[in-house]
Amino acid sequence: MKNTNKYQNKHILVLGLAVSGFSAAKLLHTLGAVVTVNDFKDLSGDDRAEELEQLGIKIVSGGHPDSLLKEPLDLIVKNPGIPYTNPLIQKAEEQAIPIVTDVEVAYDITASPIIAITGTNGKTTTTKMIEAILKTKTDSGNVFSVGNIGTPVSDIAKNSSSEDTLLMETSSFQLMGTVRFKPAIAVFTNIHSAHLDYHGSRKEYVEAKLNITRNQTEEDYLIYNHDQMELTELILSTSKAQLIPFSRKDRLASGVYLKENSIFFNQEKIMDVDDIALPGNHNLENALAAIAVAKLRDVKNEDIQEVLKTFHGVPHRLHFVGEVNGRKFYNDSKATNSLATINALEGFTNKVLLIAGGLDRGDNFEDLLPVFRKHVKALFTFGETNQKLSEIGNQAGVSLVSKNNTVSECVEAAFNASQEKDVVLLSPACASWDAYADYQERGQDFINSIEELKKSSKKGE
Repeated sequence: MKNTNKYQNKHILVLGLAVSGFSAAKLLHTLGAVVTVNDFKDLSGDDRAEELEQLGIKIVSGGHPDSLLKEPLDLIVKNPGIPYTNPLIQKAEEQAIPIVTDVEVAYDITASPIIAITGTNGKTTTTKMIEAILKTKTDSGNVFSVGNIGTPVSDIAKNSSSEDTLLMETSSFQLMGTVRFKPAIAVFTNIHSAHLDYHGSRKEYVEAKLNITRNQTEEDYLIYNHDQMELTELILSTSKAQLIPFSRKDRLASGVYLKENSIFFNQEKIMDVDDIALPGNHNLENALAAIAVAKLRDVKNEDIQEVLKTFHGVPHRLHFVGEVNGRKFYNDSKATNSLATINALEGFTNKVLLIAGGLDRGDNFEDLLPVFRKHVKALFTFGETNQKLSEIGNQAGVSLVSKNNTVSECVEAAFNASQEKDVVLLSPACASWDAYADYQERGQDFINSIEELKKSSKKGE
């Protein structure tokens, strides 16, 4: 660790327990801070809360009392999911109390170089691609995937060394709570409208994302999607880092680009496009970004090739689940907006049977019309957006549109309507929080439903 005295004797409120709050509270306690943890829900009997209390950490639960701000307070470390419209947060801002997320704390104390990845879509797939490629370098330290990808960064940052690498997936929620955060390499996959219910405006969402590069200097690198004019303009006006563009449309003078169906980095051929295992142009873009990181870290071309030839994705992100009676099932539960679903559909040559639906955030889904016309054979909807998506399916002329109550009902209906060699795709275009704790739980429901189909089909043989 570095800066181990930075938080010594500081009075810090960790707002929101959850996984990241639990880890941040323990880290700050280890660093000598006077820590209080507050959660809106009642934590009576909670194992993690009891463990923190045994360490001497004060727990306040069952609400967000104003009295928390009346005591001396040097810092609030906020769970990324708690919006800034929260009354306690608003009062803390009025009192000029600094508010950060665990990403900022980890940056302050870690001795490891940080590679940070953000973007509206593709963050996790790109992160896991980079992780797999960097792990081929046996002459360097460990590579840890942390942050929005699932493993709390506080768990790793306190013990990792200067030889290790923190590969950090960062959301807009996390980046909004940063002040000094400065990754050695930043990756910006793309920018589209998302999470406007949290941020309040697209401008605030974009500004939060740009925090990934705001503090970078000419010693650092920023890899970005050159094919998005808006993103390119934002990068050029904000970043002071060395810029590494990637493009699947333009042949660039430098960076990562395509020429004659091959991928090049700064005029050097890396591999053929057709050798990339994951389907879809969006996954090609993810691979281009990963290649840029690999070349900056001196990974051999043959190691890059081997990884990308065999990398078949990560759970809930256009992940092949299995086959039942000749029907192939893909889980893309992480597709929580229209663009992600468009990208998924465009990755298939033939029309698919699509399962979509979830939390209604006010989208009209009209951007799905063209891709539904071209790529959807049948549509099975569920959740709060059931009616909206069904109407879009009908407008697009999809031959079969079926409204259902649950994901499992959709799976059964899609299987019954399918033929051999068909693809059944869960790509919801919506967040999961109308019925599930998160997209992972929704994706697991899809997987469980397919397992039930397998059992049923075996009984019928």
